[in-house]
Amino acid sequence: MGNIDPWGSKEVVIDENLIKKFGLTKFSDSDRKKFNHYLFKRKIILAHRDFNKISDCLSGKKQFIQLTGIASSGLLHLGHKVDIDIFLYFKKLGAKSYFVVSDIDAYLSRPDSKIPSLEKAKEFAINNIAHLLALGLNKKDIYLQSKKEPRYYEFAFEISKKITENTFRAIYGHLDLGKLSANLLQYADILHPQLKEFNKPMPSITGIGIEQDPHARACRDIARRLPYKLQLPSFIYFSHQSALQLGKKMSASEPDSAIFLDDNKEDIKRKINKAYSGGRESLKEHKKLGGIPENDKAFEILLYHHPNSNFIQKVHDQYKNGKLSTGELKSICKEFLIEMLSKHQRKLKRTEKIAEKIVLI
Repeated sequence: MGNIDPWGSKEVVIDENLIKKFGLTKFSDSDRKKFNHYLFKRKIILAHRDFNKISDCLSGKKQFIQLTGIASSGLLHLGHKVDIDIFLYFKKLGAKSYFVVSDIDAYLSRPDSKIPSLEKAKEFAINNIAHLLALGLNKKDIYLQSKKEPRYYEFAFEISKKITENTFRAIYGHLDLGKLSANLLQYADILHPQLKEFNKPMPSITGIGIEQDPHARACRDIARRLPYKLQLPSFIYFSHQSALQLGKKMSASEPDSAIFLDDNKEDIKRKINKAYSGGRESLKEHKKLGGIPENDKAFEILLYHHPNSNFIQKVHDQYKNGKLSTGELKSICKEFLIEMLSKHQRKLKRTEKIAEKIVLI
């Protein structure tokens, strides 16, 4: 099947060929209409593995689990917010919800030049958790990997006997011991809520980008091998928001690739001004031929984060027919981001102390 690097910075685009190659199922238009959320409506969530089990739970008002997480390897950016938005949606629908902040994973799977110590990963964890709380998560939703119950770690060691060196190499193309250790915890994160000590075997859902599919396939294979009659976890696949430049993912290690939730007004203006646009080379040509909103990073930000779908469609159409210039589109984006993040950062001042207690006490 070929190897995709889950830790890489290269953008991986979900298309029909990749969906078919990975054995995923594409969401149909009728599927999307069942879910009143912009990520479905705007086709940002594109494909799934076994989502029908979650849909059946929702229809039958049965229990299901959701597990989402982030590695505390840097500051949070708009790309992370998409995962948080869908987490909040499924929580509202009644999911038993777990949000893992993976400080051990961050330390083990990142180079020392980025995360030189577990202490550094915990510093980022405080920042990340403060943002999660400000975005609407409850502290009961969140757990820190390094402070999880002993049964969780026992389970991770059990998992280690269910994956061989050859299997790991076949999935990931290498045997990096740090990443192997981090992966055992990732598999435990996704599967442990089904253990009797936490809940019971039941359907579960995790949202990921397509580049994380190696983890999904490995996790489902391990679930089959464990003696707990676990249900195979389901996954939905986002079309992840791309970097402000062409061909990259947003990355905490590349400050100008992303809009961070901590960015101030001047950071936002500078980054959007420099962002790749879908406009033409001259204003005259732009008015004649129109822009290409699908290539424009300012439009992509609005598509992924603006709450008003009618407004998004209007901006799309006006830019495409040349009535809206690149400069005007960037101004709309800057104004929206400055307002949204200023409001968010005011909430952040109330959540920082709570985050410190979660991580340090």
